[in-house]
Formats: sequence, structure tokens, C-alpha cells
Amino acid sequence: MAQIMAIDYGKKRCGIAATDDMQIIASAVDTIETPKIFEFFKNYFILNKVESIVVGLPKDLKGNMNEIETEISIFVKNFQEAYPQIEVFRFDERFTSKMASFFISQSGKSKKKRQEKGLIDRVSATIILQNFMEQKQK
Repeated sequence: MAQIMAIDYGKKRCGIAATDDMQIIASAVDTIETPKIFEFFKNYFILNKVESIVVGLPKDLKGNMNEIETEISIFVKNFQEAYPQIEVFRFDERFTSKMASFFISQSGKSKKKRQEKGLIDRVSATIILQNFMEQKQK
């Protein structure tokens, strides 16, 4: 088997999470500055086999797309052109940042660490991936 990767895409940075090769556990990988994301993929894919990626689908409470969806759509198109062998899924990311903040606050991290945006992005990507894997099993 190969890994599944999740991306919590943002204008400034992207949270990255991935499964193990057996697709059992979702773990935070890194936070990457958005302009450097394809450089990250190039290096990551040399060392790891990834069969698919899950990109957060930014909806508001009413189910409407958030304004960043235009940028995410361009990113997905560019990714598919660069890596046509890797399947791309989209998955609802509503509330993941709030859940990430909550889980981090419950983890005993210092206030300064809890407010680190990169940590929130990584945990959000992990939540997206975990939810995707749970739905996939149903």
C-alpha cells in the first residue's frame, strides 16, 4: 500500500498530514509555506509512496464555498498536471481549525505553542485526513 496525504491549504501556509503505508494512522507531517508546496512534494514523493491526496473543501456554515476555493481549485489543477498518477479527493473541512485549536488546548501545550498557526494547520490537516479515512471505511 501507499500513503494518503491531506492538505489544509491556506494563502500563506499549508498544513500537511499523511497516513502510514498501511493507511491505519493519520499523523501531522509539516507546515509548508504555500509558495514552496510543490518543492515539498518533489522531495516528499522521492522518499514516500503516496497514492492519493485529500484537499480540504472550504465551506461556510450554509454550505457555500469560501473565497479561497478559487485558489485551491488552481492548486488542485496544477497538482493533477504535475502528478497525474496521484488521485485527488476533496473533503469538507468545516470546523477543523476550531477542533484543532480545542485539541491543542487540551494537550497541555503552553499558550504560546497553542497559538502557533503552523501547529493548527498541521493538526487541521490531520483531522481532515482522519475524517476522510473514517468515511472511506463506511
